[in-house]
Amino acid sequence: MKNGIDRLLAEADLRKPLEGKRVALVAHPASLTSDLMHSLDALIAAGLNVTSAFGPQHGLKGDKQDNMVETADEIDPQYGIPIFSLYGEVRRPSGQMMSTADVFLFDLQDLGCRIYTFVTTLLYLLEAASGTGKSVWVLDRPNPAGRPVEGTLLLSGQESFVGAGPMPMRHGLTLGEMGQWFVRHFGLDVDYRVIEMQGWKPNEGPGFGWPEDRLWINPSPNAANLNMARAYAGTVMLEGTTLSEGRGTTRPLEVLFGAPDIDATAVLAEMNRVAPDWLAGCAIRPCWFEPTFHKHAGTLCSALMIHAEGAFYDHAAFRPWRLQALAFKAIRNLYPDYPIWRDFPYEYELERLAIDVINGGPALREWVDDPAAKPGDLDALASRDEAAWRDEVSNLLLYP
Repeated sequence: MKNGIDRLLAEADLRKPLEGKRVALVAHPASLTSDLMHSLDALIAAGLNVTSAFGPQHGLKGDKQDNMVETADEIDPQYGIPIFSLYGEVRRPSGQMMSTADVFLFDLQDLGCRIYTFVTTLLYLLEAASGTGKSVWVLDRPNPAGRPVEGTLLLSGQESFVGAGPMPMRHGLTLGEMGQWFVRHFGLDVDYRVIEMQGWKPNEGPGFGWPEDRLWINPSPNAANLNMARAYAGTVMLEGTTLSEGRGTTRPLEVLFGAPDIDATAVLAEMNRVAPDWLAGCAIRPCWFEPTFHKHAGTLCSALMIHAEGAFYDHAAFRPWRLQALAFKAIRNLYPDYPIWRDFPYEYELERLAIDVINGGPALREWVDDPAAKPGDLDALASRDEAAWRDEVSNLLLYP
């Protein structure tokens, strides 16, 4: 199996259109070749005229830990080229940034989730290139969560840096495929190309999206392994709550929650009572942790750990968005007055509740808070949107 970057480096005919062009690279720490050379170094070593580089959220080096922790522009000390931050003073490339290259190579490892901001960074780059004659190439990489689709569609007017367009939480596409959808959906006038992977088989186990022979390199500081990538479309919702998502521990975003004042074992029992089928495809284990920073720092928290891995993992049955919604519902049932929803600025959205920004609308929060709402109510809403999305993108899949 070859990623887009490895094919570009190995096949001279793919590189030929780049001759005589100024090239920019959008990259992060997981932008590596099969032999673990960073794409920036590999492209320059291959003789391409790389004139600038861009880092997304968390930076080109991946050193920024949390949301809304910005990265400054800098000059690369080895190559002397500008490295522009797309998560600093701006999130959209400026005209001055775009003027530094003719072709923009986008080589980011995604997690297959709408809220993972690299998706929106791709849209912003395509929009900045539209109508300018600039080219955008995605050097495609696997979607580690595979092809499953889950969640409600983002509502019109709910767009944000964690919501690029009307897609569900778990979109089932590679970034190369997503770029095709962006160009079509938004009517962009851009020279767009995908350097496709070779041999990616997202429907085959045991990896189901992530080839077993590939090392996992964190694409962001808290994306530590494949289990996290599989669970993320659910656990990311914890960022909009007062509950810990495990930041400040060694297994962030692999828990359904952590809190010092909630009985995790009781929550798990309530989840099994309310919608036992929503717990399928993984193992849930009560545990304890004490975050060293972030929410509940220095306080012992009761928690539920997700194991969507090994013999416990069923790719077709695992539905992390519903699983996380169920955890919220169980907490609300057991602790009716618990302040689940965190009211704070989230990804530069100052008016809406963070949980609504994350979900692209209020439906999930309203379902959790409504004592009369049943699992079937949320399931019907999501199932309709999931079917619509699968139909919408069916003719864009590059790896059927």
